[in-house]
Parts: sequence; structure tokens; C-alpha cells
Amino acid sequence: MLKKAIISIVIALLLTFALLGVFIVMQPDEFTISRKTTIAAAPERIFAEVNDFHKWDAWSPWAKLDPNMKTEISGPEAGKGAVFYWTGDQEVGEGRMTIIESTSPNLVKIDLHFIKPFDSSSITEIKITPSGANSDVEWTMSGKHNFMSKAFSLFVDMDKAIGADLDKGLSKLKILIESSTAD
Repeated sequence: MLKKAIISIVIALLLTFALLGVFIVMQPDEFTISRKTTIAAAPERIFAEVNDFHKWDAWSPWAKLDPNMKTEISGPEAGKGAVFYWTGDQEVGEGRMTIIESTSPNLVKIDLHFIKPFDSSSITEIKITPSGANSDVEWTMSGKHNFMSKAFSLFVDMDKAIGADLDKGLSKLKILIESSTAD
């Protein structure tokens, strides 16, 4: 009797995990997260900040998460081919950003590769569009989901989590540029 109960429980657990696995596999294969703001500055001024990794420390939402984070910038001073590498605690992990397209003053496209805590890649784009005396700035992250990121996204709203970081970065960028423009 006990043996049949244990077998029934094991079968039920296996079926549950199988159904969960099927559900995870059926989740979208790709993701896109995007946020926008308007900054009272010319596109050229904004482009200068986002096209140069040396300047990201002043506005990046991730720059101050780990005070002991180690960073290295290599390649060209700015623009296509510039590389930003970081390694830090479990909150920031380890990864690399490489500018793969730089079209002044409207677009910076970055290949973002996380190494730790899990391997993943995505593309981020910062688009700057003139709007009268202002500029509209859109920061987008997109990529493909693997099995683990599909499973993770069942429990964490990626749009909300990453979107909050993009909002924070755009807000800091806006403050930085508008306060320096006012001087």
C-alpha cells in the first residue's frame, strides 16, 4: 500500500515537472524592453554621453550597485569597437558591453554579454531623436530567451525589473545633461 502511494506521488511529481517544462518551453523566444524620456538638450550633447563608456559612471543605473566592482574600458576612446568589461558581486555579476554601431548623433547600439551569474546576450540601443529644442531618448534592450531565462521570467517580471533600471538610467542622464546645459 505504501509502495503504491510513493509510486503515485513520484508519477504526479514527474508529470508536474514535465508540464512545467512544456509551459516554460512555450514562453516567447524573444524579449524587448523599452523606456523613453525627453531631455532638454540637442542630440549631439546626449550622444556624447552615451557613446563614451568613460562617461557612463555618472548616469548608469548599475554603476554604483557594487562599490568594489572592477571595470576596464578598452578599444577606441568612444564609439564603435569600444568595450566596457565589469566584474563584481552577485548583484552586478560579470559581463561585457561592446559598441557595435555608433551613428552620430542619433544611435548607439551595444552588444551586451552577461557572463555571470548566468550566460546571456542581448542588444541595447539608445536612440536620440530631435524634438524641437529637446530630444527624445529611447533605451531598448532586446534578445532571445533560453530555457533558464524563460523559467526565470515566470517568477520575475523582466519588463518591470529591467525597465525600472532603464528608467533610472534615463532619469540620471536627464538630470546630468540638463544641469550641465544650464551652466
